Amino acid sequence: MSIDAHLATLEKKHGDLEAELQTVQAQPSVHDEMIADIKRRKLRLKDQIKRLRSATQH
Repeated sequence: MSIDAHLATLEKKHGDLEAELQTVQAQPSVHDEMIADIKRRKLRLKDQIKRLRSATQH
């Protein structure tokens, strides 16, 4: 898989997690642990995307 394709996959996953987070937060009986987990996964993806982008710009 090329770096561009990998970046696109990571960005899609990040967007999917954002949509999931919005859905979970809209529910009245939201579990804080679930929200925290989604946010952690989003942050990990964001960090991976940032590292890949910086590695390809050198």
